[in-house]
Amino acid sequence: MAKKTKRERAQIFADQMANVLGDNLRSLIMFGSAVRGGFGPGHAEVNLLLIVNDASMSALRPIGRAITDWVKRRFPAPLIFTEREWRASTDVFPMEIEDMRDAHELLYGADPFDGLDTSREQLRHELEHEIRGKLLQLRAEYTAVATDGKAITGLLIDSAGTFFVLMRGTVRLTGETPAENPLALVKMASEAAGLDASAFDWVVDKIAGRKVRALKPYDDIGARYVDELEKLAHFVDRYDEWTAASPAPAAAAGEDTTGEK
Repeated sequence: MAKKTKRERAQIFADQMANVLGDNLRSLIMFGSAVRGGFGPGHAEVNLLLIVNDASMSALRPIGRAITDWVKRRFPAPLIFTEREWRASTDVFPMEIEDMRDAHELLYGADPFDGLDTSREQLRHELEHEIRGKLLQLRAEYTAVATDGKAITGLLIDSAGTFFVLMRGTVRLTGETPAENPLALVKMASEAAGLDASAFDWVVDKIAGRKVRALKPYDDIGARYVDELEKLAHFVDRYDEWTAASPAPAAAAGEDTTGEK
């Protein structure tokens, strides 16, 4: 019997949720790298979002065993929102919502993104908070493992997905549509923020399944990766200052900026 793909397993899980939850299940989507692509088979994750009417522990108890089995297969535990929580989360999770919207598959129910809008200001606030927090965590973890090449390897791979989300958020902040492919995404984010894109070549090749050299203690690849992400955080921190100091393209060209046509 052929081995089931990750998507097939996700659909089987969705069918289980629908059978057990019945009318309580509103939507179930798969999102992330397994949908977006660009990751090798060993690094692409199947992320799931469940939206239900009732998320009380008693209402979710019937799906406990299925979720336990799902996690035992080394899949991330699904995110579970009530419909009300999901609709109210645009000011808290705008970056993640837009990331899901761009790369998802609807496995059951209604499209959860219909009528759901986020703003650039909401994105700016979350992005600044998240990128600074993730950088502080990465810097501390890198310092702790810098003497071990294998540990550096694990840290870079584990952190890449998170920082790709932040890079996509940065590209959206500048008004562009982020590329789905990691290599193209890194190029876009680097051009926007003034980064050295080559600092991410090793991790992009690694997660894509291409052959890369083994990392050694205090490897420059790891150090450059952290340093360039620090520059990305600095760019986001000061983004409003830089944009305020630069004339709008229309004004620079002598065009009407009143919005009238």
